[in-house]
Parts: sequence; structure tokens; C-alpha cells
Amino acid sequence: MKKLVMPFSQGALRLKNHVVMAPMTRSRALDNLPNELMATYYRQRSGAGLIVTEGTSPSPEGLGYPRIPGIFSEAQVEGWKAVTAGVHEDGSRIFLQLMHTGRIAHIANLPEGYRPVGVSAIKAAGEIFTDTAGLQEHSVPVALDTEGIARVISDYVQAARNAVRAGFDGVELHGANGYLLEQSLNPHVNNRTDHYGGSIDNRCRLTLEIVGRIAGAIGADKVGLRLSPYSLLSDMPAYDEETVHQTYAYLSGELNRLGIAYLHISDSPSIPQKTHQAIRSAFSSTLIYCNGLTAATAEAKLQDGSADLVAFGRSFLANPDFMKRIEKKGPFNEVDYTTLYAPGADGYIDYPVLDELPQLV
Repeated sequence: MKKLVMPFSQGALRLKNHVVMAPMTRSRALDNLPNELMATYYRQRSGAGLIVTEGTSPSPEGLGYPRIPGIFSEAQVEGWKAVTAGVHEDGSRIFLQLMHTGRIAHIANLPEGYRPVGVSAIKAAGEIFTDTAGLQEHSVPVALDTEGIARVISDYVQAARNAVRAGFDGVELHGANGYLLEQSLNPHVNNRTDHYGGSIDNRCRLTLEIVGRIAGAIGADKVGLRLSPYSLLSDMPAYDEETVHQTYAYLSGELNRLGIAYLHISDSPSIPQKTHQAIRSAFSSTLIYCNGLTAATAEAKLQDGSADLVAFGRSFLANPDFMKRIEKKGPFNEVDYTTLYAPGADGYIDYPVLDELPQLV
């Protein structure tokens, strides 16, 4: 596993190894505030060269799930400072993932006076958990008008500025998994008839405007974007394969023009090889790949150049000392799925670490 553990340097992204801890919602932010429990969790996992935090809302209306953190208040900025300080002490870098859930929300999970919003007033199928009423159908989103779109963009920019004040090395925009930015890309969810809907370039406009504005505010080298081409998560209806391909090829080229730090691809077997190749061809900076990787398959992707960095999610969730376990060739803890989103320390900061073992050969 030579390349996994070697330092990485490309542009302004300089990391102690080639491994990224992927963003994972954990729902421990009581009252949507980062806390000491979260600071411990991230500090435990700072063997990663880069940590990308759980999805964090840029505004009150983006808090679609219970107990997810925000970055729109001074109290939240202060709470995140303990997280970034702990990670930096161990020589790791940390980006804050900005996640506006859009229509994947229920009004009970939002502060009083706010309603879920979307690029269109199309309700998502399925249910979402609320602390007050258990599982509920997703709320019908309020379609954003032109003024609402401008407010969302402004919220993202201010959130990025807040993240830098909280000590983050940059921000990753969540453009995957069926949340607001991916909702804007999908023609079955985005039925707008203005310049944010219709053609491929119009459906990409919201994402590109947010990226461009944030790059202007904090620097393009502090901005990443996560994408999940062809994903059906969170009621993302499938659409024409060639249109999907052209959408992500166009988006990758425009993001390359903006000069952002990286693209983070949520991989799946449904992504055709030609789309992988189009993204790699169009985007010349760092490519991170995630989903279903083992240490061996991750090393292979680094060696063949299809990925510049590799990200692990549940492996870090269950193994705070995941990098040590890679070096020792295991063993690895299993994930306790019953405590993934439960409040409290159980299944969060209590996973056992590996005792010192002789290096296996």
C-alpha cells in the first residue's frame, strides 16, 4: 500500500497521505450546533490526510434532517473551531461539506418559521425521520423564485466565509445524493422554465454560480465539489443516459475553468466508463473517488491514475485508527448500524482502536 500512505501534493492541496475520510451524516449536533462530542469524533479519525465533514447546512431552510450541524450562526462557527483545531493538531487538513437538502426534508426538522425549498415544487417520494413525529413523508417544497435563488447563493457564500473563520481549510459543496444541487441538475426534478432550468447549461447554472461566487470569496483552491452521476438516491429519477453523460462532461469542464481544488466522485457500477473518462479529460485538477473501496482497490486506482486521492466512509466510521489498520493489514471493526444516527457517544466515539501489533508481512 505504498501510495496510500505517501504524502500528496497538487496545487494548494498538500496532505500527509492519499487518503480522505468521506463525509458521513451522524446526527449528533444537538440544536444543530457542533459540540465537544463531534470534536472528539473527528480528532480520533485524523489519520486521514484530508477529512471532509458531515453535510452541514448553509442556512436554516437547508436543515432537512434531525440533528445535522449548520454554519450560518456565530454559535455554530464557534462550535466548529474545536473540531478544526483538533484535526490540525495531528497534521491533517479538513474541509467542511456544505449540504442544502432541498426537498429531502420535513418541516419538523427545520427551525420555526422555515419551510423546505426546492428548485421546483415537486415532492420527493419516501419518508424521512423526525425527532418529534418519527417517520414522515417528505414535505412539499416551496419552489424558489428568482429572489429565493439569489438568497440561496448568498447563503452558500456566507457559509463558506464562516467556514474559513472557523478554521476549515476549505469547503466541499454537496452536489450528490439527491440534495439541492443535484436536484437542479435532474430534468425530472427541475421543471423550471427560467434560466435555471431546461437546457444542460441552465440546469448546471445554480451549481456553477455558487461555486464561482464561493471561489471569488475564499479562493478557488479552497473549493471542492462532490458528484454522484447516474445516482438514484433520494428519489432522483433516471433520465436519458446520453444526457446524463453530457451534463457531467459539461459540468466538469466548467468547474475546471473555475480552477477549483477537486472533484469528489461517488462511484457506482451505473457510471459508464466513457463518463469517467470524460470527467478525467475535462477536469485537470485533483479527482477523489469514493464508495466500496478496499485498501487494495484504492491503491490500484492511485497506481493507474484513475484517482488522485481515495476516500473511505464506513471504514473510518468503525475504525478511528483506520490508517494504522491499513498499515498493519487489519483487523477491522464492523459498523454498528443501529447507532448510525442515534444521539450520544454510543456507536460514535467508542469504537475500539487497534492494539499495537508487529507489522505483518
